[in-house]
Amino acid sequence: MIIQPRVRGFICLTSHPEGTAQNVKNQIDYVKSKGAIANGPKKVLVIGASTGFGLASRITAAFGSEAATIGVFFEKPAAEGKPGTAGWYNSAAFEEEATKAGLYAKSINGDAFSDEVKKQTIALIKQDLGQVDLVVYSLASPRRTHPKTGVAHASVLKPIGQSFTNKTVDFHSGVVSDISIQPVEAEDDIANTVAVMGGEDWKFWIEELKAAGVLAEGVKTVAYSYIGPELTYPIYRNGTIGRAKDDLEGTVPVLNDLLKDLNGVSYVSVNKALVTQSSSAIPVVPLYISLLYKVMKEKGIHEGTIEQMQRLFSERLYTANANDLQLDEKGRIRVDDWEMRADVQEEVAKLWEQATTENLEQLSDIQGYRDEFFNLFGFNFPEVDYNAETNEVVTVPSIG
Repeated sequence: MIIQPRVRGFICLTSHPEGTAQNVKNQIDYVKSKGAIANGPKKVLVIGASTGFGLASRITAAFGSEAATIGVFFEKPAAEGKPGTAGWYNSAAFEEEATKAGLYAKSINGDAFSDEVKKQTIALIKQDLGQVDLVVYSLASPRRTHPKTGVAHASVLKPIGQSFTNKTVDFHSGVVSDISIQPVEAEDDIANTVAVMGGEDWKFWIEELKAAGVLAEGVKTVAYSYIGPELTYPIYRNGTIGRAKDDLEGTVPVLNDLLKDLNGVSYVSVNKALVTQSSSAIPVVPLYISLLYKVMKEKGIHEGTIEQMQRLFSERLYTANANDLQLDEKGRIRVDDWEMRADVQEEVAKLWEQATTENLEQLSDIQGYRDEFFNLFGFNFPEVDYNAETNEVVTVPSIG
């Protein structure tokens, strides 16, 4: 079939198998161009492995460190006349490239919050790898059915305490406007958001992996967070999502204690603002990112997801000397350090004040934002002919 992008708001309803494969290949080529990661991981579990930072982590481990990888995700398979999700196609392309390179790669498609998928993953590790030496936790979901209580929790994106008004942009049309978001009304909404996006499930995974004996001596585990600039605090860091991120980050000492007898360690890595399916849904953030991209590209310090993860692995998680790993005052790894540089933030703040619909194309990298958004779904790659027929029925080899 011929697959073109169909968009509804911040969601693209279609994805392109050849385009997503190109996206995966581009990321692999970047990691290979940076050379081998000394003392990198060799047996890796990535929970939330099909898109964004999770996919980039899996690619970095495999092609930067020749690691065997198991990826867990929840994606819609392709069927005749119905394209699969981008994450499904990404995973298919990754496994194909890994196999070509002689690397072990298998995947599990299911609800990572469930006990069933945890047991299935443990069985696969025992069968094929024995143990893993790195666990990446990179789940992004708007809802979670709690495995112990059966209660369904849904996250909300709202400020806490008072309404928030600021600029935002429709990145498709380039229209800059003001948006007002009312504060969360019920404490339950905060609790539900923490239940979905906080650290409890990460803890459940590590507890079950350890109990099953599949964590190696010296195991590392890392989850991802974001802080951002003050202008996004009301809707992000000081809002409902921020409470969940606080909970995620607060899980680190719990896991460190749990992993102590294995000489293991856990980290939260605070990453840069990037175009993802999640960030596109947050008011204010697309405008901020389009201005940030402009500034960082002009300074020659722009990074995408794969550049961020390659730097995290090679310069932070697997430095030659563990004492070289610099953490912030709250014990977090910071690979948002270039984004948060004073000179970068000062320039973004100036542009923010000036940005209007009329000057957006000149002041920002809104086109770069659009391209990266469509790249997530396999579109806007010059190497791909989107007017040609493509085979939408693609399987993930280890799943079928």
